[in-house]
Amino acid sequence: MNIERTNIPEHIAIIMDGNGRWAKAQGQNRFFGHRSGVKAVQKIVEESARLGIKNLTLFAFSTENWKRPQTEVNTLMNLLVKSLRKELNQMVQNDIRLNAVGNLSALPEAVQAELNETIEKTKNNSGMTLTLALNYGGKEELTQAFREIAIKVKNNIISPENVDETIINKHLYTRNLPDVDLLIRTSGEQRISNFLLWKIAYAELYFSKVLWPEFDESQLHLAIHNYQKRERRFGKTSEQLKA
Repeated sequence: MNIERTNIPEHIAIIMDGNGRWAKAQGQNRFFGHRSGVKAVQKIVEESARLGIKNLTLFAFSTENWKRPQTEVNTLMNLLVKSLRKELNQMVQNDIRLNAVGNLSALPEAVQAELNETIEKTKNNSGMTLTLALNYGGKEELTQAFREIAIKVKNNIISPENVDETIINKHLYTRNLPDVDLLIRTSGEQRISNFLLWKIAYAELYFSKVLWPEFDESQLHLAIHNYQKRERRFGKTSEQLKA
């Protein structure tokens, strides 16, 4: 698959779906699927960095995922800690900076500690920024932003007339991230699932039928190739873009 290196999306976001169904198809439990999903993450992160993608954001744990069985939640948290510890050297070698967005203070202390340590040790890396969306929900992100703005308006810190997109963006978890260029969801589901609602306003959407543990470098190339065939008009006409 030939990819135009001059037309690489700056920001790719991925909803990694299908670990459980993949495991069931293999006659295994969900833990096996999540563990295999971590291996897919490693492949996609390394390939994204190699391609020169500046921002990769992964939906790792949503605000709704707390509703899952406690044993599965514990498994996911333990996997996260182990993965961060294991991949630290690889991130340093590949010049990858780790970032995290979401209501991080509600995560288990062990997860927060490992996350903060990895972020600190990779903060000076200048290659790709890998963002993990953890305990993240798009509606919750917007709600807390509007609440903070409302308090500032009430206290005369911000005037109502000055509340615009820039002000709202400054109060988001994702304020330091650019808008998403390409949103990928695996497993054949065609939903946004409350992910990066503000940042995907003009994103190109790509839905893959491949379950996440089998989503590899070739599948990433297919998604990017599909993106490169599209015309991004941002409200303009094709004729305006050509002019």
